[in-house]
Amino acid sequence: MPHITVDYSANMEGRVDIGALCDVLRRAAIETGVLPMAGVRVRAIRADHVSIADGDPQHGYVDIALRLRGGRDLATRKAATAHVFAAAEAFLAPAMAQHSIALSFEMRDIDPELSPKTGTIRNHLKGDGSHE
Repeated sequence: MPHITVDYSANMEGRVDIGALCDVLRRAAIETGVLPMAGVRVRAIRADHVSIADGDPQHGYVDIALRLRGGRDLATRKAATAHVFAAAEAFLAPAMAQHSIALSFEMRDIDPELSPKTGTIRNHLKGDGSHE
C-alpha cells in the first residue's frame, strides 16, 4: 500500500482539476520505484467548511497525506516524499501563482502488525498497470 489522501478546500475545485491532481500523485508515487504500483490508491476529500489564516474566503489549501506500510528506511521515505511533493507542487504551480493557496504533505508509517490487508487488484492488473 500507499494510500494517498488529498484533503482540499472546496474553492480549489474552481482553480485546479482535482481528478487530474489525483492521477499526477498516483503516477509520481509509482515513479519513486519504492511504492508498489498495485497498492497505490489516491482519493480526494473536499472540505466544504473551512476557516484559514485571517478568514479571507479566497484562501485555499491542499493537504496531501501518504500512509505507507512501515519498513522503509528514512532516506527512502525522504526521497519518495520529495518526489511526490515536487509533482504536486509543479501541478499546482499555475494556480498558486494566481491564488492564495497553502500546500502541505505528510508521509506516515503504518505498523504492519496492526494493518491486515487482502485484495484481488494484483490479479486484475493489465500490462505495467500505468493505464496511460
